Amino acid sequence: MAFSLAGLLRLRHLEEDEAGQTLARANSRLEENSAREAQIRRKLGGGDDEAASVEVLRAVAAARASSRSMLAELEAVARVQRQEADEARAAFAAARTRSKGLERLEEKHNLAVAVGELRTEQNALDEIASGARARSREGAS
Repeated sequence: MAFSLAGLLRLRHLEEDEAGQTLARANSRLEENSAREAQIRRKLGGGDDEAASVEVLRAVAAARASSRSMLAELEAVARVQRQEADEARAAFAAARTRSKGLERLEEKHNLAVAVGELRTEQNALDEIASGARARSREGAS
C-alpha cells in the first residue's frame, strides 16, 4: 500500500531544496559584500602620511571621501542582505519543518503497512499450522 501523501512529500522536499538554494545565494551575497567592505576598510586604514604636494593631499582626501561613501553604501547593502539571509533562513527552517512532519507520517504509515503484512503472514502461518495439526489428529485416529 503506497503512502497517500507521497506526492505532497515530494513537493515539500522540492520546496525545501529551493529554500536551501535561496539561503545559499543570500549567504554568498552577504559574504561577497563583507569581503568588499573589508577591502575598502583596509584601503582607508592604509596610506602615505607624507604627501608630496597639496594636489596629492587633495586627491588622497577625495579618494578617501569616495571610499567612505562607498563603504556607507556597502554597509546599507549588507543590512539588507543580512535581512534577506535571515528571511531565507526562516523560510528554509519552515520548509524543513513541513517536510519533517510529512516524513514522520510516512514512517508511521510504512510501519503500519509492515505490521499489517506481518500480521497477515502470521495469520496464514497459524492457519497452516492448525490445519496440519487437525490432519495429524485425523490420521492418528
